[in-house]
Amino acid sequence: MPKLSIVIPVFNEFLVIPTLYKRCIEATEKWCDDFEIIVVNDGSTDDTQSLLDKYHGQDRRWKTISLSRNFGHQAAFFAGLNYATGDYIAMIDGDLQDPPELLENFYLKLNEGYDVVYGIRRTRKESIVKRIFYSAYYKILSSFSEIDIPVDSGDFSMLRRDVLDHILKMQEHSLFIRGLRSWVGFRQYGYEYARDSRVAGEVKYTIKKLFQLAYNGLFSFSEFPIKLLTNLGIIIMTISICYSIYALVSKIMYPDIPQGFTTLAISIFMLSGVQLISIGIVGEYVVRIYNETRNRPLFIIVKKDF
Repeated sequence: MPKLSIVIPVFNEFLVIPTLYKRCIEATEKWCDDFEIIVVNDGSTDDTQSLLDKYHGQDRRWKTISLSRNFGHQAAFFAGLNYATGDYIAMIDGDLQDPPELLENFYLKLNEGYDVVYGIRRTRKESIVKRIFYSAYYKILSSFSEIDIPVDSGDFSMLRRDVLDHILKMQEHSLFIRGLRSWVGFRQYGYEYARDSRVAGEVKYTIKKLFQLAYNGLFSFSEFPIKLLTNLGIIIMTISICYSIYALVSKIMYPDIPQGFTTLAISIFMLSGVQLISIGIVGEYVVRIYNETRNRPLFIIVKKDF
């Protein structure tokens, strides 16, 4: 069969690496005789790199890339994708919440004529707060996105080489790979699965990082934030006109009733809040434009064992 590349980003996953190696090798050997596993160490500060080196010394199919610092989950994925040599390329998280045993099913679906197979999380073994956040975010993104980004889809996927080649041409700094995957098109299939809890260690995707990923998806694949300003302006102008008519009629019909200071204060505070939100949204776009024009590399590699 054609060669398979599996790309896995890791960050401080010393406790997970032994199980990750064992499950990935055993699951892949059952159905694929030519594969490579590219593990990207995203600036880990524990002994993750030493374990990666150990397994690379034992098994040359296990390849490693070490970044100079923590560039982030999406950048680490992109680094590994740039060095993947397979005809088929799989992406899987290093915490084993996405089971490598399902990659055979992904491959079988590709052989049915699909170009991309991605995982859809039917259930999650995560906190109720995260589940609520994920559900709300994906619904918002699917409602306002210019392209069809499937609800509850993640980076867990398998692509044909020609699809990956198109994705790698887009060197965006505000990376949202699942959005790029949808944007390129081709024939895609969503495979439902139950997402496991992490095997060991602590969750690395903090709320701050989740919000950053959410921002990247919303601002990169939707015009909703900037159009929101226009809609807010129209709503406020309509309210102002209606209130002006009401105030004028009240003044004519009830001239002895004093006009309240409270209403004026509320109007000032509301308009000030809208202005700050507007400046913040425009500023978000300016920052993203600035990041693109600086043309800094998405990642820096300090060590590569192939």
